[in-house]
Amino acid sequence: MTDTIQVEQRAGWRRLALNRPDKLNALTEEMMTALIAALDAARDDAACRAMLLTGEGRGFCAGQELSQSLMPGPSGPPDLGRLADTYHHQIVRRIRELPMPVVCAVNGVAAGAGAGFALACDIVLAARSASFIQVFGRIGLTLDSGNSYFLPRLVGDVRARALAMLTEPVPAEKAEAWGMIWKAVDDDKLAGEAETLVAHLATQPTQALALTKRALNQSSGNGLDAQLDLERDLQREAGRTADYAEGVKAFLEKRKAVFRGRTG
Repeated sequence: MTDTIQVEQRAGWRRLALNRPDKLNALTEEMMTALIAALDAARDDAACRAMLLTGEGRGFCAGQELSQSLMPGPSGPPDLGRLADTYHHQIVRRIRELPMPVVCAVNGVAAGAGAGFALACDIVLAARSASFIQVFGRIGLTLDSGNSYFLPRLVGDVRARALAMLTEPVPAEKAEAWGMIWKAVDDDKLAGEAETLVAHLATQPTQALALTKRALNQSSGNGLDAQLDLERDLQREAGRTADYAEGVKAFLEKRKAVFRGRTG
């Protein structure tokens, strides 16, 4: 794995940081390949029960790095659909499907694909100086990286259309007020608050949280009956976990539960 993605092992969780601070963590194929590998490694580690995604330096992610290789050439225009499908969309899918909570700490601008990666996470904190921007229209492109999916569901169709077409930045406090993110926090408190939150989630019933993610991920595409059936099936699965047995036992014994997460 290259140093464009920093991976730090913590007690029960991992910190993944985009690490091209001199480029505002603009994305390259090498970087996204490393991020996909890091997400897969977290998924496959039963001891990893939560994850923090953030960026080094003064920006979270400026989106895809533009280069000559992405310009039309003698052989014709580049296949940007291949780029999105091979890299950006694989990252979004992995974040949404990880069987654990994923917290994003947005420490600066989250633009284009960077905004999509952030909005794909389960809980998003942002520094008050941070902003979210759909830059695609500025260079003649349309939305990708899940932005056309997340934005209407988070802020409504009217705001989503304006944000996409006007490409205006959304400051963190407005993003919180609109329901785009969970919370805006003071810049100097972002890292500490995000790490405290992830450390807490790493002590919770990880399998139940993973099932909750599955239910919420499918909710928008289901009618009521289908969602009720899904809830039934997932609740049955949750009721068979060791963490459920521990939770009930701790409640009856009037003590704090000690959850084992994905170990059984």
